[in-house]
Amino acid sequence: MNINHKSRCFGTGNTLMEKYHDEEWGVPVHNDKELFEFLILEGAQAGLSWSTVLKKRENYRKAFDNWDYLKIAQYNSADIARLLEDKGIIRNRLKIESAIQNARIFKTIQKEFGSFDSYIWGFVEGQPLKHSIADWSESPSKTPLSDQISKDLKKKGMKFVGSTIIYAYLQAIGIVNDHLTSCFRYNQII
Repeated sequence: MNINHKSRCFGTGNTLMEKYHDEEWGVPVHNDKELFEFLILEGAQAGLSWSTVLKKRENYRKAFDNWDYLKIAQYNSADIARLLEDKGIIRNRLKIESAIQNARIFKTIQKEFGSFDSYIWGFVEGQPLKHSIADWSESPSKTPLSDQISKDLKKKGMKFVGSTIIYAYLQAIGIVNDHLTSCFRYNQII
């Protein structure tokens, strides 16, 4: 057996996916700008593969002012037209418009809770949930927690925040550690 082989949940053989899995997925995120980025990228993924979104991630960063949600909240019809012409991102009008709407709601949530971090991590009292999943077939696509957060975000006016998207978001930002128990990252993530 190759001593350099690492058992991963996903991504093996795809450099971009390996890097994402090994360095980001499931690591607790507390920076509002990063929390916003993942929220928008997870929404952009709807109906697509995560590898498709990851390939476009740098283009998204450029197109969306380096995830400056304060600027994005001010986008207008000219910005929407510009983004619809940008071949480097997913050019879906509803997803683009939702990113702008979600930036506006994101700011409102920050104002109410002090930060988006306080809001989102408040659902788990600041403590990540660590699951013991041996096989992907055991991994849920949504949970009562993702249902609750999705419902609350929709009530606040956000779009592309269905329970399945929110569960993927919770996994990405480390609120839920769903690394497989056989994965080398399972015990590394705290």
